[in-house]
Amino acid sequence: QAQLVESGGDSVQAGGSLKLSCGASGYTFGWHCVGWFRQAPGKEREGVAAISTIPNSTYYADYAKGRFTISLDNTKNTVYLQMTNLQPEDTAMYYCASGTGRCYAWTGQSYKYWGQGTQVTVAS
Repeated sequence: QAQLVESGGDSVQAGGSLKLSCGASGYTFGWHCVGWFRQAPGKEREGVAAISTIPNSTYYADYAKGRFTISLDNTKNTVYLQMTNLQPEDTAMYYCASGTGRCYAWTGQSYKYWGQGTQVTVAS
């Protein structure tokens, strides 16, 4: 059964760092767009970052540029989201999603698989 599983969420102090993982089982990220999204209580889901596996291209929301880094480890079939200088406004449930093909409109394109999410809480 194909699925995505996120991990790495935690509670940290402002200025701290976390590395989220998104592992795929039942399929490989051969030619996929893999995105990270987040949703805070009472707010709409928003895109954080995405990566096209072929060609290797990355995309970021403006608020994530310079603080977050998305990467792919093909050997582990896992996409990571390294987050630094976390702020209270980054508090949210973080989800990863994947869809076949390249990223073309990563914040709004269709993704076939979604994970269950991992909680990130940043205290001030």
